Amino acid sequence: MKKSKASDIAILAIFIAIMVVVQVLSQIVYSMWPLPIVPTLLHIPVIIGSIVLGARKGAFLGLVMGIISVINSTILTTPLSYVFSPLQPIPGTNHGSLWALVVALVPRVLIGVFPYFIYKAMKTRTGAAIAAFVGTATNTVLVLSFITLFFGQYTGMTFTNLIQLIVTGNSIAEVIIAVILTAAIVPSLEKSR
Repeated sequence: MKKSKASDIAILAIFIAIMVVVQVLSQIVYSMWPLPIVPTLLHIPVIIGSIVLGARKGAFLGLVMGIISVINSTILTTPLSYVFSPLQPIPGTNHGSLWALVVALVPRVLIGVFPYFIYKAMKTRTGAAIAAFVGTATNTVLVLSFITLFFGQYTGMTFTNLIQLIVTGNSIAEVIIAVILTAAIVPSLEKSR
């Protein structure tokens, strides 16, 4: 029992390290990136961790992703940093909003939950691909919906804009990358466990 817990903690630490490396490398690459499409990649280790380690550990990895998002938006300011960090002031005010924590954390925790149950029902490479699609869609739909709901008056986001953003190049690129990587990696990890 103790060996199993130690092993799970070590695996969680490896996933967190991968997430930090992905975040740092993404920032470096995207600072020189010539294309308008800038896909989020940090959700992929969360999806894979959810499938391999279970919903509870997946939710923890999702929480870590959300915390990374808050820290990133607090340190590296962009015009929309205030939607992910309560420490960034909303335009036209001198204060942030705690709703930013809902935007940054809730969808990311759920990325770590839903894929596990999808994969558990199927346990195939196709199941892993569908789990990746669901995890990615969870992130995209909930983050954009929460931004529209809580910050729409500041961002100018409407329901129509929300739908358009959900089906844009970024979202499509994120789904394709997540599906390919998850379907390729999960079966190998499952065999090794």
